[in-house]
Amino acid sequence: MTKQNQALEQVDLPGVKNIILVASGKGGVGKSTVASNLAISYARAGYKTGLLDADLYGPSVPILFGIEDQRPGVKQENDQDIMIPIEKYGVKIMSIGFLMNSQDPVIWRGPMASNALTQLITSTEWGELEYLIVDMPPGTGDIIITLAQKLRKAMGLVVITPQKLAVSDGVKAANMFRNEKLHIPLLGVVENMSWFVPLQHPDEKYHLFGSGGGKQLAEKTQSPLLAQIPLVQDVSENMDQGKNLFEHGNEVMVEAFSRLAEAIRDKAEEVTTS
Repeated sequence: MTKQNQALEQVDLPGVKNIILVASGKGGVGKSTVASNLAISYARAGYKTGLLDADLYGPSVPILFGIEDQRPGVKQENDQDIMIPIEKYGVKIMSIGFLMNSQDPVIWRGPMASNALTQLITSTEWGELEYLIVDMPPGTGDIIITLAQKLRKAMGLVVITPQKLAVSDGVKAANMFRNEKLHIPLLGVVENMSWFVPLQHPDEKYHLFGSGGGKQLAEKTQSPLLAQIPLVQDVSENMDQGKNLFEHGNEVMVEAFSRLAEAIRDKAEEVTTS
């Protein structure tokens, strides 16, 4: 097998029913927060769920779950080391952050990073999952494209903030999924930090980051705007401390992520049955 064919060889996870790739055209849009809470939503609804932190250069899932100091278990199987994901809030979690010092920068070129991600996926004992949520690296670089190419049954989700300036980056992420070499179904768009809600005044909305970006991206990509997630101060603070939004957040946020999980479930069923 040539090196090129090896690069394009797909990874099959036979026990995983749906793989959702959560992507963004740039960093800082809350992609990891969306991926993490989406995974928790499915687990709370009774689905067997996994979460892969594929952001090699800035893994934040361990922080969001409050498990930075934990390490996955390892077992031998067919002379190979198989990692046992860490489970919290009912979600099986694997991250490159578990395998490195959080203070050390990751200095890997494209092929090395792609190989590391492939090994992280294939050497993890995911078991039977109805949903595997993948927190992708930001942008549309080689690592992301290689990962998307390799995963069978993958479907894409694009996270954007409300600024209309962010739309062009979102379009790039959407077009990446629809590239002729990938053909990954785009489930839709999630607009994060749509408006600010003061804790003491939950009925008030302040559009701190503009408005309309999610709707515009959905129209440009001819895909649905699946959710608008508000920004709530105490929720951000709780997640920075690894606290479960569904136990410590407010009803607005819980409802927003629960609705998003339902919308993605419905779209994923449409894709898999069409």
